Amino acid sequence: MFYEHTRCIRTIEFSAFSGGRYLCSGSYDKTIRIWDIEKTKQLIEFKGHDNTVISVKYGPNKSGNSGTSNTILSGSWDKSVRLWDIRSSRQIQVFNGHNSHLNVVEYSPFVLDNMEVHEISNVICSGSWDNTLRFWDIRSSKKESHVMKENNN
Repeated sequence: MFYEHTRCIRTIEFSAFSGGRYLCSGSYDKTIRIWDIEKTKQLIEFKGHDNTVISVKYGPNKSGNSGTSNTILSGSWDKSVRLWDIRSSRQIQVFNGHNSHLNVVEYSPFVLDNMEVHEISNVICSGSWDNTLRFWDIRSSKKESHVMKENNN
């Protein structure tokens, strides 16, 4: 079955594209893996996070539905958000700025400057234990485009 992870699986995301059914998993072993569900076979392993992978998302297609893009978005307890290219099995970008563990990542339905990149929105969002939501423009990994902070007053 699916035995390649060496530690507990923390997050999963399903997708169907190219005539197959796939699963993306993130683990305490710091890896992300893409699986062919029907063949119960690992297709890709992504390495780069320095701590538990807490959230994974397949990129949306042009109509906004998940699962047909060639990207994976991940968030980790290493405080980073990472964007991965499925076709090349490589990391595309790293987004840093959170001061604590990430809890969730998501592709935003919004587009900045009326531009789309690789058939997906060019905006991603991340939520962290630092009580912030950060929006990132994937065209630039230098700094988040917007930060929303919860006041605890």
